[in-house]
Amino acid sequence: MKKVVLAYSGGLDTSFCLKYLQRQGYEVHTILINTGGFSPDELSSIEKRAYELGSKAHVNADIVDKYYEKAIKFLVFGNVLKNNTYPLSVSAERVFQAMEAIHYAKTIGAFAIAHGSTGAGNDQIRFDLIFRTIAPEIEIITPIRDLKLSRQAEVEWLQNEGVDYSWEKAQYSINKGIWGTSVGGKETLTSNLPLPESAFPSQITNSGPTKVSLHFEKGELVGIDDQFSKPTDNISKLEELASAYGIGRDIHVGDTIIGIKGRVGFEAAAPLVIIKAHHLLEKHVLTKWQQYWKEQLGNWYGMLFHEGQYLDPVMRNIETFLADTQANVTGKVVVTLRPYHFSLEGIESEHDLMNTQFGQYGEMNNAWTAEDAKGFIKILGNPQAIYSQVNAQQYV
Repeated sequence: MKKVVLAYSGGLDTSFCLKYLQRQGYEVHTILINTGGFSPDELSSIEKRAYELGSKAHVNADIVDKYYEKAIKFLVFGNVLKNNTYPLSVSAERVFQAMEAIHYAKTIGAFAIAHGSTGAGNDQIRFDLIFRTIAPEIEIITPIRDLKLSRQAEVEWLQNEGVDYSWEKAQYSINKGIWGTSVGGKETLTSNLPLPESAFPSQITNSGPTKVSLHFEKGELVGIDDQFSKPTDNISKLEELASAYGIGRDIHVGDTIIGIKGRVGFEAAAPLVIIKAHHLLEKHVLTKWQQYWKEQLGNWYGMLFHEGQYLDPVMRNIETFLADTQANVTGKVVVTLRPYHFSLEGIESEHDLMNTQFGQYGEMNNAWTAEDAKGFIKILGNPQAIYSQVNAQQYV
């Protein structure tokens, strides 16, 4: 019997694929690649469900710390927000889930690897690109893409096979990880409807303001409120604090890799707070040109990552640049959390470039004279003054 590895999450799509492949006579081995967001009870329940659906063997692989070291910290260094909105909550983790799944497939000698992506989204490209790059000899099987199935059709097929899967449960597609949760539903297929409050996994349980101190060292979140731990623990702690306010909810609208417009809801409380706090700290400790080029390369890094191009060597080049810029990004940022939003109060850092004796913006000029300023302004204006006079520009 031929072995197939299925990247399995326990959701509708992968549950359908597992049962379908098993019905086709394949020996299906399932692997859940945990990038954060699963409790021990949830992992146990998903494993039990996999065996009930016909999995020959199931593995829960925890790659949270690896995912942070290889991806998340660079998304923070680059202040990456796709279309100034989306922190790549799912798109970034798909690359690492694909790499872990293909490694498992090679380990057990599988002839094929399967995933539950449709033919109309980005994930099919992210998975397939990684699979074909790392193991071109392993076949790729995609039942939902090949059969062009709707979610309703998947539910009906499972029910016909005797699998209890309600349509109500399938209304929303939720993918949860340490760097945020995506939420897709009938509303995100439109251009005008918002997601209902109930669609988001985290509900608002706090209303009074909470002030939080975030401690960064060389760009990484190393502590919260003077309690220091590894960054992944701090991300999870901040997510718990900020998601209780409904912070980080939004709908991302973007151009998919296949050329159509796409809309997806998400909640990413910790990622948004961390990126904005990190960015504020950088404004204080980096030079103008460091910030400029970081913005350009961070945007490119996020775009390539989003489109599944993680294994292109240019990504390692950009990571080297981004890491080098973080040498002085050390300090404390104070953030106040409130329902649906947060505010950045200020920073403290020994590298703060505002704390100098040169001058205070709009107040004192201690390191230059009035004549110095006049001369600087005159020379600075020479190019536009010369152009204006030579071309007899008229200004109203």
